[in-house]
Amino acid sequence: MNSTVFPRHGLYLISRDDPDTGPGWERELVDGIRGGAVVVQYRVKHAHDPVGSATRIRARCRVAGIPFIINDDVDLARAVGADGVHLGGEDVDLMYARDRLGAKAIIGISCYDSPQRAVEAEQGGADYVAFGRFFPSATKPLAPCAPIEALREARKRCSVPIVAIGGITPENGRLLLDAGANLLAAIEGVLAGQGGPESTARRFRGLWP
Repeated sequence: MNSTVFPRHGLYLISRDDPDTGPGWERELVDGIRGGAVVVQYRVKHAHDPVGSATRIRARCRVAGIPFIINDDVDLARAVGADGVHLGGEDVDLMYARDRLGAKAIIGISCYDSPQRAVEAEQGGADYVAFGRFFPSATKPLAPCAPIEALREARKRCSVPIVAIGGITPENGRLLLDAGANLLAAIEGVLAGQGGPESTARRFRGLWP
């Protein structure tokens, strides 16, 4: 595990869930990093070569000096030397991930619409918490919508960074930052953005001072 620190603000870029993690898939992530992403999450459920593709993106993140997070898969995170893992409600528990990945690993927890879950995650040692979706999402169209008030309540009760996710673009992200989010997570909002991932990531970057 690397000792990269999780940032306090910025764009949290998530990969497309595409088993064909070839040059095009990799290039758009690299473009997002060039545009200013401060975290990258590998979220590919059925990659043909997850170790290979994750290792390549990890190397890109090392060069950029930003954390590389694996979605769900603690074993893959350990195998490729990722900086940490992001866990959802149906994944392994936080303590198991901490035991497997070590004290310096970054561990994020999905809290959906529950500030209380965020409080418990922080008390359990989470490095950041995530809420959403907030807007219609092509990635998770059937996911329940979280209210903006969940961010406000979590900001009052939590000190770890708060990530907002779900249908976020440079045009609607300001609303979530004003409500208490520190980072904005996006997949299609960056990778399918007008002008390409690098240009869109730069527009996201302009939301922070």
